[in-house]
Amino acid sequence: MRPRQTLLLGLLLLLPVLAFLFLFRFGTNRYALPTYLPDRVDSTQVGGKWQRDTVFHQIEPFQLVASSGRVVSSQELGKGLYIAQFFADNAASAQVARQLLRVQEKFRHEPRVKLVTFVLNRDATNTARLSKLAEQYGTIAGKWFFLAGSPDTLKRLTLREFRLTADPKRMPGAVYAANIPAGRLLLIDNQRRVRGIYDGTDGREIDRLLTEVTVQLYDYEHPH
Repeated sequence: MRPRQTLLLGLLLLLPVLAFLFLFRFGTNRYALPTYLPDRVDSTQVGGKWQRDTVFHQIEPFQLVASSGRVVSSQELGKGLYIAQFFADNAASAQVARQLLRVQEKFRHEPRVKLVTFVLNRDATNTARLSKLAEQYGTIAGKWFFLAGSPDTLKRLTLREFRLTADPKRMPGAVYAANIPAGRLLLIDNQRRVRGIYDGTDGREIDRLLTEVTVQLYDYEHPH
């Protein structure tokens, strides 16, 4: 091969490497998580032009009793983000809780990440039962909360705020009164908005949850 051809071939092989190094050093790789549960669309006038902005649902503040016996508020949970589970007396809830152990271990040393299990059983306000559940699933104090409250409070939270439903065909985002199927895990950001919905019984969905929690934390550290 002639020297000129050798030089040209070397440059062609080197260009992709240089491009990768440039992007790695100076580029930004941003992946924005979607926002779920749109409430309405507002029209605002900016610079003489009308813009349509979607207003997304924000979970109303709440206070519930934890397994420790103390009252935990949503303000305490929402300083970073939290993953919400809705626990009933069934095999699926137990399976999801076991999957959450992976999430707890992954973010054990990340104080901005909390896990919240809303216990929907009628006798859940008994702190002894809550404490037994929390112990059964190996929760870390201050990291994973098992919470309960009065039936009216839990009904308002699950149906009106988190929009939980037993109908698996009603997925969020399709209509403005969208609902979330029972058994899902929800990712709630520090603006009280739903940023992720996952099937907690599926290991691949838990992998996606772990990734998207990391993405959300990155966005907190590198705001637009």
